[in-house]
Amino acid sequence: MTVTMEHKRKSSWDSKISVSTVSTRRFSRAGTPSSILSSDSDIRFTRKLGGQYRCGCCVLAAFLLFLLFSGVSIYLGYTFLTSDPPGDQVFLATFRVTDGDTFVAELADPSTEAFRIRSREYRDRLNLVFRRSGLKLPFLATEILALDGVEGRDLVVHFDVRFDPRYQTIRVPDIVDILEYEINPATSRYLANLTIDPKSLDVQESVDALTAQVILQTTASTLPPTTTPPPPRRCTKLELPYCKHLPYNVTSYPNILGHKSLLDVQNDVIAFRELVDAECYRMAYEFVCQVLQPACLPGEPEDVLHLPCRSFCREFWAGCGSRLPARIKDALDCSNFPEYADQGTCRPKPGCVQDLQAKALSPRICDGIIDCPDLSDEKNCAYCRDDHMHCGVGRMCIPSIKRCDGKIDCPNGSDEKDCLTLAKSIGYVKSLPVDTPHANKYSSDGYVVFNEKGSLGKLCTENLNATLPTPEMENVLQTAASSLCSLLTFKGLESVEVRIDDEEDTQYVHMEDPSASEITFVRAPCPSKEVMYVRCSDLECGVQPLRTNTGTQGLSKMAEPGDWPWHVALFKQEVHVCDATLIAAGWLLTTASCFQGQPKAEWSARLGTVRLSSTSPWQQERRIVGMIKSPVEGSTTVLLKLDRPVAAFSDFVRPVCLPSSLDPLPVNASHCNTLGWARNRDILQRVELRLSAMERCENISIASVNSVCTEPAYSTDDCNEEEVAGSPMLCLLADGQRWALMGVGSWRIACSKAGTERPRLYDQISSNIAWIQSTVG
Repeated sequence: MTVTMEHKRKSSWDSKISVSTVSTRRFSRAGTPSSILSSDSDIRFTRKLGGQYRCGCCVLAAFLLFLLFSGVSIYLGYTFLTSDPPGDQVFLATFRVTDGDTFVAELADPSTEAFRIRSREYRDRLNLVFRRSGLKLPFLATEILALDGVEGRDLVVHFDVRFDPRYQTIRVPDIVDILEYEINPATSRYLANLTIDPKSLDVQESVDALTAQVILQTTASTLPPTTTPPPPRRCTKLELPYCKHLPYNVTSYPNILGHKSLLDVQNDVIAFRELVDAECYRMAYEFVCQVLQPACLPGEPEDVLHLPCRSFCREFWAGCGSRLPARIKDALDCSNFPEYADQGTCRPKPGCVQDLQAKALSPRICDGIIDCPDLSDEKNCAYCRDDHMHCGVGRMCIPSIKRCDGKIDCPNGSDEKDCLTLAKSIGYVKSLPVDTPHANKYSSDGYVVFNEKGSLGKLCTENLNATLPTPEMENVLQTAASSLCSLLTFKGLESVEVRIDDEEDTQYVHMEDPSASEITFVRAPCPSKEVMYVRCSDLECGVQPLRTNTGTQGLSKMAEPGDWPWHVALFKQEVHVCDATLIAAGWLLTTASCFQGQPKAEWSARLGTVRLSSTSPWQQERRIVGMIKSPVEGSTTVLLKLDRPVAAFSDFVRPVCLPSSLDPLPVNASHCNTLGWARNRDILQRVELRLSAMERCENISIASVNSVCTEPAYSTDDCNEEEVAGSPMLCLLADGQRWALMGVGSWRIACSKAGTERPRLYDQISSNIAWIQSTVG
């Protein structure tokens, strides 16, 4: 196989006590009655109190006794009748450090100086994380419970996080969001020099503070130097009679509801059968059984659950959510279900083709555009056999053996794309679906994995170590890794190293001539198991990775999947009303006019789609949880924050570039486009733009100081598309390969008669760059 690679936080309160000096004097008033009369003699006469005075004393004494009785009653009531004040909210958390720190035996004993120093470092960092977060008011402290791992390898940190519930009730997702943000290399501030495995993050709420103390003491005193991990998940036979009609016969425990055995499932199955019998959702049986007895797929180092997709869960909730028992509602949280584009994918709702037919969308079946997440609308066609993979675009399927065989068979060359890539393991790659040649997500770091005719392996460096001196070998590794990162559309290389492969039954290739412009890989054994591990930097923006031609050459009017991977459709209460553009993993850019006059509503964003009524395998959805308006004069631009960052960047979902703040107008003004939708919202379409004199737009509407005036590059006589508010003005950068977001449309622009049309005005993005960068950063 030959791959062409180009070388190149706690506030304190100050108590202030004011002390004043008062002079004491005895004042006498003439005629003041006195109970004691004195004379110069030694005899003292005492005046007896009258009846009115005796009565007054009795009243006073009774009042004092009442106060005393009340005080005692309040004290006893508070002490014996009232409940104890709420204790601290305690959360137990764990994560694994894979790079930047390692475990040594001394850390297993909390009495050692090594443990004291290391635990103090992590405690101080975690304290800063929470003191600088949105939970800083109720936050009290963190404490390192234990440090464990395997000698010389990854370090596992166990800690607790304490909050004062009188300020705010904290939930597990609140803690997870803060920690996930911090362990992300792109957003980390206090753990920046550590690489933490996101999958290892686990947060659970402790029952009470006493429990946490017991755990702390027992963990610190009994934890051995090395911990025995739980046994790997393994598939087992599906034995629940109620779900015998499922299209698979293996499952695994625990399931997503926490059932650890068939007996646990049988104890709950009656509640779920009642939902099915109530007919609250037509596919309730399929969903319930896929939750109670989820499918299991073989994998390495352990088997994996194949859960129902999140969209399937939401449909079930829409019909049966109000009928769910309270104990099940919390466990059956749709946010815990994967999207099809997520790692490991999921099982979509069955019957996609039948749904298309029921919606009178039969022409979409076998039309070359994928409308079902399982590709059932395109794979059961005359041009595609059961044992073939779909090219992803067009009416073309190929045998799996033609994947990476050195000859382009798919229309867009996808069968020969990413034949050399990065992955955490061969087992992970094998667990992914092979319906298309397209990876469901990019991996910025991992072992260098080759694919040749569907056969997978790793790149061995043993021959380099044996034939090249150390400096030259390091140079070869750096050059090859840099070229690979560039080939995979990353900005550059972060690091490259040689690791010992711990996977069994792995095939290997060697670089035959690493100094050649075209590096040839040949199959060879690798007794030392020394393999290449690469970590690339951030993803390159504005790239259309599925197009064989760069720039505008061959760019069609009708958008194909992957043509505009940064385009986002915004939905209000499940109705498409606006568009937006993906500029970062957790941020979109659109216009404020989308939200003017809108009552409180649920907004969502759909990424990776060119048909609004379809559900493609690479489509992703996020909720909108925040909006920030631009402070720039005349700009209506807003930033939208997603509930979760886009974790699965792919050929179909990736960010666009932003222009320089120094260039108010695009460098290639002649190569600008906007994106609209066909009148029936059937498919995304491109409209080529050209700059126009501001006077033309000012004659039709009121422009702002931040506006750019444009017009269609061609006649609108054949116009059949419309832009919605938030549509992008995209221009090709000077390198002819990347696209930048130069403007955002403020209103809907549809086909109309001459003289009545709305002007094609766009808000400039270049004037907003500083605000965008500070907000997103």
